[in-house]
Amino acid sequence: MEKQKTAWFLRGNWAPTQQEHDTTELKVEGSIPPELNGVYVRTGPNPASGSGDHWFLGDGMVHGIRIQNGNALWYRNRFVQTPDITDPLTDPMAGLGDLRRGKGNTHIMAHNKKILCLEEAHWPWTIDADLNTVGYENFDGALTCSMTAHPKICPLTGELLAFSYFSFEQPYLQYIRVGADGKLKQIEGIELPEMVMMHDFNITENYVIFMDLPLALDLNLLASGIPFRFKRENQARLGVMPRNGCAEDIRWFEINPCYVFHQVNAWEQGDIITLFVSKQNSAFGADSGDFSEVSRLHRWQINLATGQVTEEKVDDRPGDFGRVNDRFVGQQSQFGYLMALDGEGNSEEPSYGPKLYQYDLISGHCNEHDLGAGTRGAEPVYAPVPSSKAENDGWVMCLVHNEHANKSKLVIIDADNFAAAPVASIELPYPVPYGAHGNWIEDRQLN
Repeated sequence: MEKQKTAWFLRGNWAPTQQEHDTTELKVEGSIPPELNGVYVRTGPNPASGSGDHWFLGDGMVHGIRIQNGNALWYRNRFVQTPDITDPLTDPMAGLGDLRRGKGNTHIMAHNKKILCLEEAHWPWTIDADLNTVGYENFDGALTCSMTAHPKICPLTGELLAFSYFSFEQPYLQYIRVGADGKLKQIEGIELPEMVMMHDFNITENYVIFMDLPLALDLNLLASGIPFRFKRENQARLGVMPRNGCAEDIRWFEINPCYVFHQVNAWEQGDIITLFVSKQNSAFGADSGDFSEVSRLHRWQINLATGQVTEEKVDDRPGDFGRVNDRFVGQQSQFGYLMALDGEGNSEEPSYGPKLYQYDLISGHCNEHDLGAGTRGAEPVYAPVPSSKAENDGWVMCLVHNEHANKSKLVIIDADNFAAAPVASIELPYPVPYGAHGNWIEDRQLN
C-alpha cells in the first residue's frame, strides 16, 4: 500500500509548533531605528493538535517582537485562547454558527486601542500588547454576523470598514461600519446571486468596492472543510457603494472572471476609481489546497460616468500580500509593497518567494529587495516615522525564514533605500512557521 504523503502545511517550516516561548536574548545585526517603539505581531494557522485537514483551519498563533528605543526587548508566541483551544469540541460541526469559535489566524491589526486577531467566519478576538488573550470582540453585542479578516481603517476618519460573506442564506453579504470610537454604526445586508468567498475588499475616501468573484459555494465539497469552487461560468463584478450608503446605492460593474485574495490600495479622482490588486486567473485548482495559480499586480479603473472598467497588468512578476503605508489607505499612494511568489504551477504549497517588491504605482517601476539564498519572505509591513507625513519616510518589516540554516528573523528595510541590505535584522531563537498577515503596532496606537 502506498504511504500517504504528509500535507504540505504539516511539514518543513509550514509545520505547526506546539510550544509557546518567551525570550529576551535576541541577537541584532545592524541598528534598530530608535523611532520604532511598539510591537511587530503576526498571526497564522497553527493547529494545537499538530495536525489538521486544511491550512486555513488551523488554530491562531501570534508571534511578537517588542522593540523600544533601538532595542529588541523580547520575542514570544502565544495561541489565541479561543474556545477551540480552551474548550475544544470532539465534533467541530457542533460549533457551527457559534461566532465565538474563531481562530484569529489570518490577520491582526489595531483599532480603538485594541489589537484584533481576525479571520472571516467568526468574530474577531482581542489580545493585549504582551500577546495575552483578552476576549472576543462583537462591539458590545451589536455585531450579529462574522467579520472579514481584511477590514480597512480610514486614516481620515478612523472608521473601521469591513464586511461579512460567511452566510448560507440571503443576504450573502453584510457591510459593516465601525466608528473610531469602537461603536458599530451600520450593518447593511446586500443580496448576491450566490455565496462567494470574498476574502478582501477596497475603500476610497467616499466609497467601498466589493469584489463579487466566482469562487462560489459548492456543498459537494463540504467534507473538504473549504466548500468553495471556482465557477468560471459565473459572473464577476465590482460593486461600488458610498461608504455611508445602502444596498440600493450599489452600482455593479462587470469584469472578466478571475480571483483576488488581496488588494493593495484604491483611490478616487473625479469619476475614476483606481484599484491595485493581486489578480489571478482562477483559484483552488484541483481543490481548496491547490495553490498552483499565482497572482500578479493589476490595475483596474472604474469610470463612474461611462460605466466602463479597464484592466492593465502592471508587471509579469508573481506577487501578493500587498501593503501600503497605512496612512495612505484609500488615498492616492505612490508606493505599494508585495511579497514575491515563486513556483508557478506548484500545487504542493503556497509559493512564498525570496524577494520583496516595491512598486511605484504611478510609473509601474519595481525595486527588488533580495532576502538571500534559501530565504523565503512574508507580508511586507510598513512602519512609518511617527513624526513624518511623507509616504516613504519609514521602514518595511518582514518576518523571513532561511531554510538552509532553519533560522527565522525580522528584517527592517529602509523604504527609501529599498534594494539595500536591511538596516537591522533581529534573529529569533526559534524557527517561526510560515504564516499569514501581521502589523507593526505603535505604542501610541494603544495608549
